Amino acid sequence: MRPIDVTILDVVSEAPQIKTLWLDRDLDPYPGQYAMLWIRGLDEVPMSFSGPDSITVQSVGEASEALTSLGKGESIGLRGPLGRGFTILGERILIIGGGVGVAPLAFLGEQAAEAGREVTSLLGYRCCSDMIFLERFQRLGRTVVTTDDGSSGICGRVSAGLEALDIDEYDQIYLCGPEMMMWDVISKIREQAEKIQACINRYFKCAAGICGSCCLDPEGIRVCVEGPVIRADRLLESEFGRYRRGPTGGKGPCRG
Repeated sequence: MRPIDVTILDVVSEAPQIKTLWLDRDLDPYPGQYAMLWIRGLDEVPMSFSGPDSITVQSVGEASEALTSLGKGESIGLRGPLGRGFTILGERILIIGGGVGVAPLAFLGEQAAEAGREVTSLLGYRCCSDMIFLERFQRLGRTVVTTDDGSSGICGRVSAGLEALDIDEYDQIYLCGPEMMMWDVISKIREQAEKIQACINRYFKCAAGICGSCCLDPEGIRVCVEGPVIRADRLLESEFGRYRRGPTGGKGPCRG
């Protein structure tokens, strides 16, 4: 797939280091799908959709810093929507997100609510100044917040908020955020793994299932085409939460 040219209509600052880019095209993605964004002369990187025509980016490296420095009227190349997104199942759903990982979940929650589902959200942030899209979630239904430093909501990681909920009440659980945060949640409610849809991140090069850079040990799941949304019971015995591969294919630590 060749990149198409898209123009940035607006840039909204959501929190320090986090911005939403509004694009001039509604690409009709499913929540959880991603796009490969080509920053000309620099790199091509995967980003999840935070809406049908928006991408939310946290500046954590050279490419994401370049993206967040772009302004209204500038353009980028885009391939997508790509990959397998979330599937809306059941009547009562629980969204669990951390940091900028809440972005595709806000998009999911809005579609689920429009389809008549009952939506509960459990959101974790490092501190109150990092809280993004809180009003979007609160409009959907009950919202439980945790912060690592206790500056808002329950003090602790996202899993600290599980005690405020009866997990058995939910038909489906949707998860996205830093890998160790997601692993912490999956480990604590592993008996529910078959009903957890997790949106995960790996190193993408081709985004077409050819190069193998994103494959998960030991099954060889190609995250770029079979994911990035993968059911948690397939992750329990995989490399997820244990190690991950970088640009050279070498193993490195999971972070977040």
